[in-house]
Amino acid sequence: MIDKLAWVHLENHRILVARSRNKDVYYIPGGKREAGETDAEALIREIQEELSVQLQFETITWIGTFEAQAHGQAAGVRVRLSCYTAAYEGMLQPDSEIEEMVYLSYADRANVSVAAQLLFDSLFESGLLR
Repeated sequence: MIDKLAWVHLENHRILVARSRNKDVYYIPGGKREAGETDAEALIREIQEELSVQLQFETITWIGTFEAQAHGQAAGVRVRLSCYTAAYEGMLQPDSEIEEMVYLSYADRANVSVAAQLLFDSLFESGLLR
């Protein structure tokens, strides 16, 4: 099981996604914990590294966990995506290994990983993503 954290940021009923260099799908920004990190600490660090903004610790809120086949991995390798929302400070811009960041609608669902598709479905069903 690949255990990842994800920051869900919505604007105008669209979700912010990122694509790393040489990757063929978009993913929800975030990443893996380092030893001893809490979810919040890891998420703050990952988002700073990827998108150059500082998440506001006191606003981090869990919204759901989604599990699916891990994109680009051998059959049976699964990913667990623990998703959080949070306010941020700064200006969003790709950094580190991120080549592109865009806002997608539900119609763009096929362009994200399977785990992210489950998140898209949940957000669509609740009216947050169109």
